[in-house]
Amino acid sequence: MAQSNPPEDLMQYEAMAQDALRGVVKAALKKAAAPGGLPEPHHLYITFKTQAAGVSGPQDLLGKYPDEMTIILQHQYWDLAPGETFFSVTLKFGGQPKRLSVPYAAVTRFYDPSVQFALQFEAPDIVPPEPTDEPEPDSPSPPSGEDAPKIISLDQFRKK
Repeated sequence: MAQSNPPEDLMQYEAMAQDALRGVVKAALKKAAAPGGLPEPHHLYITFKTQAAGVSGPQDLLGKYPDEMTIILQHQYWDLAPGETFFSVTLKFGGQPKRLSVPYAAVTRFYDPSVQFALQFEAPDIVPPEPTDEPEPDSPSPPSGEDAPKIISLDQFRKK
């Protein structure tokens, strides 16, 4: 007797569970953003994909972490703003304040070691950045004259 494949999950329960657990991250950040901040001894480790859609921050900082970055919210964080789909926070890196914005969908791990509470999420799909029309600083200029690509308007071939 042949084994049948399990039915396809058209309800997408795994994705719903991931979204619900990311709600725990959002709720924890809302508590951390409230007056008084995080209650002692809580502190939060948040790991996220730096190349995920919507992640923003100084390029020199994100460039040091081309895949994942972990931030720690404990004593020195400022302007924590947990929104509906992302959070923003200012942290010091090398003594310099830097602002990061991270969509909850980019978070891969959340950990509060003071109570041994951890969540792990599926990594988001990373879409490579779109190429720009601007040439790289050291790249040769595009061909011109007879070597240049020919651009033809299709309007002349359309029926009127």
